[in-house]
Amino acid sequence: MPRYFLEVAYKGTHYSGFQIQKNAPTIQDEIEKSWKVFFKRDVSLTGSSRTDAGVHALQNYFHFDWEEDLDDRFLYNLNAILPGDIVIKNIHLVAPKAHCRFDAISREYSYYIYTRKDPFLVDTAYFFPYKLDIDSLNKAAALIKENTDFTSFSKRNTQVKTFQCTIILSEWVIENDMLVYNIKGNRFLRGMVRALTATMLKVGRQNITLDELHNIIMAKDCTLASFSAPPHGLFLKGVEYPNGMIN
Repeated sequence: MPRYFLEVAYKGTHYSGFQIQKNAPTIQDEIEKSWKVFFKRDVSLTGSSRTDAGVHALQNYFHFDWEEDLDDRFLYNLNAILPGDIVIKNIHLVAPKAHCRFDAISREYSYYIYTRKDPFLVDTAYFFPYKLDIDSLNKAAALIKENTDFTSFSKRNTQVKTFQCTIILSEWVIENDMLVYNIKGNRFLRGMVRALTATMLKVGRQNITLDELHNIIMAKDCTLASFSAPPHGLFLKGVEYPNGMIN
């Protein structure tokens, strides 16, 4: 049976995350319900990257198996049924055993911060009205890139087998009057990007030193990191796959 990758984007403000949950609205739930309205039968979606409640995505994927050919008409009709804060951007025919989660080679996130009150950014960036030293933030970001064990930045009660992650990109930039933390890695732990962001903000405010950040990393103790960065500032920017896997 043919396998497809479904490329989606969404504003996560009104959802309890990406993957389906009992008694809570999620991105997967909305797409599966809309699918059933259009095709009059169910589809089983597998997600590539979980995002928490309130987190957004510019690009994320599901995969599924389907007997029939799917064309642009399908995209138009399904998008017409879906809520306005979810869009299916594309559909890709892939190899029968392609897996949107396990075949991904990297994921990239951005966390957006604004320091002057702006009602138009309330749902999509973190209002943080404090003086920050961007040079200190980038030194902290460089330190993050040098390490591979992120036990201190993972939420408790996770079922992962390893806390090892390879970070390819870690930097703070100014973009459209906002402070943005960009990070790209081969994998991420539950709550990791928000914990890294919140803890580095302490460095940017000079509440902790780079040596203290280093000690937090080395301690492998999640009670030492800060998890205070709210979800609505976080965007999954993209999921990368091997060349030629997605046409």
